[in-house]
Amino acid sequence: MGIIVKQTIKGTIYSYLGVGLGFITTAILLPHLLKPEEIGLLNLLVAFSAIFAQFASLGMNSVTTRLFSYFRSIENNHHGFLFILISVSLIGFILSTVGYFILKPSIIENNIEKSYLFVEYIYYLVPLVFFTLFFIVLDNYNKVLFNASYGIFLKEFYQRILILISIILFALKLISFRYFVLTYVISLSLPTINLIIHLIRKKEFSLKYSSLLLKQKMRKSMYSVAFFGILGGFSGATIGYVDKIMVNALLDIQSTGIYATAAFFGVIVIIPSRSLLKIASAVIADAWKAKNLFIIKDVYYKSCINQLIIALLIFIGIWANINNVFKIIPAEFIRGKYVIFFICLANLIDMGTGVNGIIIGTSKYYRWQTYFIIFLAVLTIISNYLLIPKWGITGAAIATALSGFIYNFSRYIFLLVIYKFQPFNYKYLIVLTIGVISYYGSTLLPELSNFILDIIFRSGIIIVIYLPMIYFFNISSDLNQKINEVFKR
Repeated sequence: MGIIVKQTIKGTIYSYLGVGLGFITTAILLPHLLKPEEIGLLNLLVAFSAIFAQFASLGMNSVTTRLFSYFRSIENNHHGFLFILISVSLIGFILSTVGYFILKPSIIENNIEKSYLFVEYIYYLVPLVFFTLFFIVLDNYNKVLFNASYGIFLKEFYQRILILISIILFALKLISFRYFVLTYVISLSLPTINLIIHLIRKKEFSLKYSSLLLKQKMRKSMYSVAFFGILGGFSGATIGYVDKIMVNALLDIQSTGIYATAAFFGVIVIIPSRSLLKIASAVIADAWKAKNLFIIKDVYYKSCINQLIIALLIFIGIWANINNVFKIIPAEFIRGKYVIFFICLANLIDMGTGVNGIIIGTSKYYRWQTYFIIFLAVLTIISNYLLIPKWGITGAAIATALSGFIYNFSRYIFLLVIYKFQPFNYKYLIVLTIGVISYYGSTLLPELSNFILDIIFRSGIIIVIYLPMIYFFNISSDLNQKINEVFKR
């Protein structure tokens, strides 16, 4: 767990620096500077480009995660793996661009009335798909080189700095909204260029081709993994962005902007898992290769309990301060109150079930992970279709939480039946009880007139109750060890 802990801590620091910047941009500046429909436009550009990019990767992310350990060789430039990765991705980009031009008339027709802004700026999708695609595949490649934190730095911190600069230029009226959208797109694209430069400096960007390992058996494995990776990756991207797309389709672009702004607060819960999942996938893939089930079981258990502790603390911290949230953002966003709750709940469930997806996805049963993701995509689309017309943007958030629970419960049962992995014990009930006590402890504080002081004191009460109790009951040996190290210093 050493490299996992180190990369997770490093990545989490970058992530929460990014959260700070994201809070300034998403929660404070954009809602006050842009109309909800303009915020909706930015989120739709990101959503559509992510889905197209996942298809364009042609399953190579799954190939990298599952099979790179067989190519790993610094002396031999990893046997030309990067050349294969980039070549296939370029083919995928060409195919996705053709698909974009085929679907463009239909997209315009469906959005011309409700989302005219999206139609006006739809031409940005092609460059966004290109840079999103190559960031995804190269970041995944960098991840299996045991450097998960750099991609997080670029995406969560560096990119948000660029976005903040764009917003400041717009706020000072140095650029119009049209040029703001252009600088926003550039901000999303530059991390890819920086990642390429980083790999070149690390001497990990070799395009030399080698057919040494591409024997018939390896080719067959790569084709199989890639095929299921296409299905899984496309479905996964659909899951991540279908709520915004369906809110736009079933309601309007203004509702999309409100939903996306509210959902940002829920996403804060899951941020610590991003670095852990990236580095854990490389460690677990190597453990499968070595047939070391002990390491996999240990990583599974610790990922569940440690993520639950962190996610629950953030969840109750956000919900205890929910009234203060709507003193920060404009009143018209109050429709998103319960979007925050259910997105937080969905991400709490996802965090609390640990690296179950990575374990399945890197095992010999990797196809089942694809089946699960397709199942989740279908379930998410159906639940959104049923609940958005009934409860609006709150319905979309409920659909996300409900689908996520069924999805993670299914993967838990699968690992329990196939490998007898059981990460849950009585400590989970203790953590949940501590969370409830901490939340209700914070409600005893009367609401202060100054909302900033109210946030500080209310959050302080939660921390003072929550962390000592977690430490006292020795819920996590990793957490207690880190706290003891701090005390020793």
